[in-house]
Amino acid sequence: MAAPEGVSVGQTVAFGDKVSLRPGNVTTLAQIPEGTQICNVELRPGDGGKIARSGGNSAMIDTRMGDYVRVLLPSGRTKDLPANCRATIVVLGGHGRTEKPLLKAGAAHHRARARGKQYPTVSGVAMNPVDHPHGGGNHQAVHGPNSVARNAPPGQKVGNIAPKRTGRGRSKKE
Repeated sequence: MAAPEGVSVGQTVAFGDKVSLRPGNVTTLAQIPEGTQICNVELRPGDGGKIARSGGNSAMIDTRMGDYVRVLLPSGRTKDLPANCRATIVVLGGHGRTEKPLLKAGAAHHRARARGKQYPTVSGVAMNPVDHPHGGGNHQAVHGPNSVARNAPPGQKVGNIAPKRTGRGRSKKE
């Protein structure tokens, strides 16, 4: 069971239909009043809880509609769930876990790896021209050529229109 906020070691937690509405107790969505913060919500009765399970997360009972209960998810979307699905009453502990600074590159590496992301990410301007459209040049700047073709459509003709030559203007002495 995920650690709900406000539940201490040695405290008893109740499971069932007729339980008091105290932090950590688990009951069906039909028994929980509207506006209550809940976590570990089941999508189908008996599946063990799938929604709002990460640190500091919670969903909220929005409306009752007969055999269904509308739940406001952590993402802001609403979902209609069967009223006999169970949920834990309370917000999960661990608020502010993501606000702690990543003090080492290894911490960022492990966080990215857990999410299946590449780390570190290299910007396009740091690459060579063969590797990225922004790559190459003597300085790192994200921009393309300023010249534009003569037969380009209106709206795309911004910059030098069909220039005779481009690049740095060299003096005649060289």
